[in-house]
Amino acid sequence: MSRLPEINVLGIGAWTDGLPDWASLRAFARGEGGRIEGAPKRPSPTMLPANERRRAPDSVLLALDVAQAACSAAGADPSELASVFTSTHGDLAITHYMCETLSGTPTDVSPTRFHNSVHNAAAGYWTIGVGCHQPATAISAFDASFGQGLIEAALQLACDTDRVLLVAYDSFAVGPVAHTSRSAGLFGFALVLGRADGLGNGTTLKLDLQQGSVPPAHGALIEAVAANAMGPAAVLAQALAGGDARCTLDAGNGSLLAIEIGHD
Repeated sequence: MSRLPEINVLGIGAWTDGLPDWASLRAFARGEGGRIEGAPKRPSPTMLPANERRRAPDSVLLALDVAQAACSAAGADPSELASVFTSTHGDLAITHYMCETLSGTPTDVSPTRFHNSVHNAAAGYWTIGVGCHQPATAISAFDASFGQGLIEAALQLACDTDRVLLVAYDSFAVGPVAHTSRSAGLFGFALVLGRADGLGNGTTLKLDLQQGSVPPAHGALIEAVAANAMGPAAVLAQALAGGDARCTLDAGNGSLLAIEIGHD
């Protein structure tokens, strides 16, 4: 058992198919609303110029959209925040394109798609787009990617920063890759986190790293995004939306992250 410092949730951003913001996701999770007819098919972060939005892959648009929304909800200047970007697979559609092109006509690889294929592509777009010179971390831990991202953010808060942006996202798989690295649709979830003030203000998270297996979790939002590789993030999102007192995340290697939630 290893208890991490208590942290505050200062702002939330979220996006999935038919639910393009945290307000609609929260209502859906509570059973108070459904998917929105005519909702945008792709995220559209306003921080990017229109020509950049057209060129950027869905995974980057998704990450930037939820990151921007979380910062806005927190009233935080994004240029001043350290960030942790966590994704299970990065962009699987680009991975498929790269493999297919390299196996057939390797000299035809697009330079733009190549630079979007790296795992820290979204973090790079973000820091350049908002003019941020604070540290940016990009990680992956397969099914434990969200749990490990939250642990990383909490440890950064414990060590040397007052606030940190956590961005979790995954996009869809295509081609042969979809048989081994399964993911459907788009799901992104972002939190601006801060050190808890000890006064019980705001939503708080108490994180406890333990050995053990993660019990199954249920809820409308959890089931709705279960096919996406970042589905585990919906466990915390569902708990925050529903006012639950606790939830459990996979932390990898036979460990779990038990979370006690204090709601404001």
